Amino acid sequence: MQNARMQRATTRHLGDHDLAYYLATGIGDIVKGTRAGGLLNGRSLARVANEVAQNWTDEVLAVHRPDDGTLSEGVSDDLSRLGRSRVWIIDVIDGTKEFSTARSDWSVHVALVVDGHPTVASVGLPDSGRVFRSDHVDHVDGPFSGTMVISRNNPPAEAQQVADALGLEVRPMGSAGAKMLSVLLGDADVYLHAGGQNEWDQAAPVGVALAAGLHASRLDGSPIRFNKADTYSPDILVCRPELTEKVLAVTAVPTTRP
Repeated sequence: MQNARMQRATTRHLGDHDLAYYLATGIGDIVKGTRAGGLLNGRSLARVANEVAQNWTDEVLAVHRPDDGTLSEGVSDDLSRLGRSRVWIIDVIDGTKEFSTARSDWSVHVALVVDGHPTVASVGLPDSGRVFRSDHVDHVDGPFSGTMVISRNNPPAEAQQVADALGLEVRPMGSAGAKMLSVLLGDADVYLHAGGQNEWDQAAPVGVALAAGLHASRLDGSPIRFNKADTYSPDILVCRPELTEKVLAVTAVPTTRP
């Protein structure tokens, strides 16, 4: 405890946006480093990468934001976060299968949720050397791509209905963060998922998407809330704002949906 206090005293103060950015950058560097020399692969690589990056992340937050709550995929949830206004929701590797099989469509998610809303977020694409932060981001609003991205591993049944209604080509892709960023960058017009995810899959992508001027919601159009007791979230829609009404006309369902 004394060492932690001494380290806090000698560490410069970072604002929330900068801290999220440096966390996402550092996690990406650490995770990529575990690939060095091809010494590990498959499940061993994914396990070590997750553990090392999560340990570093926990130490950074303990030094810089000791009073905030945390929720991470790789850490047991003790629910103490439910009594906190500020909660960091993190996924050090979103798209573990893609990462461990040398694909590039995996991402790093770092979000600060305040009273249920992702007010600060960074999403990294480490293999591309890019980190997108919610305080310096905008979406590409040029010509439509004519493409909708969906999960490669769990494609939603609703996808073909939306594709047929809007005349979109469906393209499977890896992590949630990578799919959201493909909409932000103009490579896709819609990202739709209905197979269930967790809060760490969605918090940072939703934070960046909303800050960039994209639409982000549940498939019934309702806002996605975070820091709930049950971290499960059944669906998500991220799309160009011009397409929101058209997509929701197809996907909207009664509010009794779980």
